Amino acid sequence: MSGMTGMQAGMEAAFNSAQLDDQTAHQECPEDVKGALMFKLRSGISSVSGNANRVFRREGAYDRYDLKDANEGVDKTVENDLTEMDLTNPEEFPELDRPPLRKIDKYCQPECPCCNISKRYTQAILVMIGFTISFGIRCNVGVATVIMTSNKTNSEGEVTEISEFHWSPETIGYVDASFFWGYIITQLPGGFLASKFPANRLFGTAIFLSSCLNLLIPAASLAGSQAVIIVRVFQGLVEGVTYPSCHGIWRWWAPPLERSRLATLALAGSYGGAVLGMPISGYLAEGIDWYAPFYFYGCAGIVWYMFWLWLSFEKPATHPSISPREQLYIEKSLGDSKAKQPTISSTPWSKVVSSLPVWAIIVANFARSWTFYLLLITQPKYFKEVFGMSVAKGSTLAAIPHLIMTIIVPLGGQLADYLRRNEIMTTTNVRKLFNCGGFGGEALFLIVVGMTRDKLTAVIALIIAVGCSGFAISGFNVNHLDIAPRYASILMGISNGVGTLSGMICPITTEQITKNHSTKEEIESEWQTVFLIASGIHFFGVIFYAIFASGEIQDWAKADPTEENVEMDIEKPTNGYGANLNVDTSANEAAEAETMLQPASQASANPFTSGQTSNPFRQ
Repeated sequence: MSGMTGMQAGMEAAFNSAQLDDQTAHQECPEDVKGALMFKLRSGISSVSGNANRVFRREGAYDRYDLKDANEGVDKTVENDLTEMDLTNPEEFPELDRPPLRKIDKYCQPECPCCNISKRYTQAILVMIGFTISFGIRCNVGVATVIMTSNKTNSEGEVTEISEFHWSPETIGYVDASFFWGYIITQLPGGFLASKFPANRLFGTAIFLSSCLNLLIPAASLAGSQAVIIVRVFQGLVEGVTYPSCHGIWRWWAPPLERSRLATLALAGSYGGAVLGMPISGYLAEGIDWYAPFYFYGCAGIVWYMFWLWLSFEKPATHPSISPREQLYIEKSLGDSKAKQPTISSTPWSKVVSSLPVWAIIVANFARSWTFYLLLITQPKYFKEVFGMSVAKGSTLAAIPHLIMTIIVPLGGQLADYLRRNEIMTTTNVRKLFNCGGFGGEALFLIVVGMTRDKLTAVIALIIAVGCSGFAISGFNVNHLDIAPRYASILMGISNGVGTLSGMICPITTEQITKNHSTKEEIESEWQTVFLIASGIHFFGVIFYAIFASGEIQDWAKADPTEENVEMDIEKPTNGYGANLNVDTSANEAAEAETMLQPASQASANPFTSGQTSNPFRQ
């Protein structure tokens, strides 16, 4: 009992004096059990307490992120007005007015106390997880239909149970393609919606609604293929805004020299979704039943949406707990964060349609989407028909190429930004190198996949092909933000809408080519044709992008100088450096002027909040 009492007293003392001095913080852990436990307990509480102090705007709140100047975020390989401006951080930061706190912020701040991660990377990670769930949902049907329409056999190959659904290959093709019938409709509207409304809310709501619709597919399947097609069309309609809204998010959050790494980190979730979606759907479908993947991903999307509502914000100026250093770095490097947002009438449509760099992105998106959806939807079928694999094993092998791509995509983004930041290559050359090199490698190895009859060779060739295409994401998929940052969400809607034609045409084309199952040789020949078509489309994309792509901002995409104004304006000290211009502070101006004439209040340990009476984090 005395030992327990001493332990309890020690724990209370640790909680009461969580802050450690330097000697205690660097001492070695005692060897005895009680001493080691108390040491780890005190160290852990001290770490959490220190981070919590920063979270709730206490000491050191603004010293965590982005000690670099906004100059370091400006792309100096292209011509722009920011290259001649001095965006160096001032020595001292005046007070920062915050947007009104939400109810949840008063109890649980929108950041993790134990993770010192910048807010822009928080947005990127959340978007990545959202895309992981979104593309996992897209994998559900491709895997589940194989189980739904296949007879169950024993070890000797004898049929033991007739399939529950008797859908023809044409019907399966329409079920696969129906998602894209709705998806293509909301691409261009999604771009304008992301300009008119907060892009983060649009993105989160789309994933949430798609997850809810996914829960309805098992019941719709029992009602008939027509009901499944209707639900899939609605899923496509709501998910059609995800890519445009994603670029709308980076319109506000991504400094020019971090566009590649932030965008590719977020887009890696698309391929991570395929990595996890195929094997998870396959094992759930075989281990439980065909409907299990739909329920799993539907619930996962709803849980993710709760975190999205908590941690996601439209732009740095609306984030209640972003550091002023990070907000300054982002907004100053962007330069036109207060430019008037485009509308249908203000968009220069004739110049957009006649712009060859825009067409280069469109052609590249179509080429990449063709192969991506070919592998996403039909890979399990390819391994089953050509090599006789089970659905679970085929789904796992099909996920390996996307696993490699999930790793390569963010690495390619880091490399692309490194080449641009150090002025080794211009933005235009970086985009062309990554896009054409990635597409060229993918096209060559797709030929190998089509020609080989060896399982191992096919898997290796697929891995290399998809891995090469991972570098291309740092080319065409980020290029919208280079040539027209103000119109990035709209251009993404246009290019992804055209690319979605691949999702509509590819499954139907593949089903038509591979519907004759008379002999083994004929099946192999049909799949060879499928992969040679995909290779040819990629070669065309390489040539077109190499000739017409650009990394320079287009003249028609530049904001009117009278519209440009940044959130933080060092030339206007009356606004308060780093002040949130989305918050009306006019009512407080007289009070603040009076406060300045009064004797200074008690000094704060935080130099950025000393004398700040209106900061809600100091209340």
